[in-house]
Amino acid sequence: MVHAYILIQTEVGKAASVAAEIAQLPGVASSEDVTGPYDVIVRAEAGNVDDLGQLVVASVQNVDGITRTLTCPVVHLPQ
Repeated sequence: MVHAYILIQTEVGKAASVAAEIAQLPGVASSEDVTGPYDVIVRAEAGNVDDLGQLVVASVQNVDGITRTLTCPVVHLPQ
């Protein structure tokens, strides 16, 4: 299983609707409005990196009001 955070910039005034719509997508564990350089942060999960890419490109980026995404896969570093 691959987990990732997707950082999203939206059009002005669209953060709440973008977060709500993305929260309904399969593979999205959470979707929250935030302040700062990004407007929404999503926690996503997929079976592999290719499936994660498909989720981002085919589903998340098609949500109306998104201007930019940055996908950050979670890595597990040895301690």
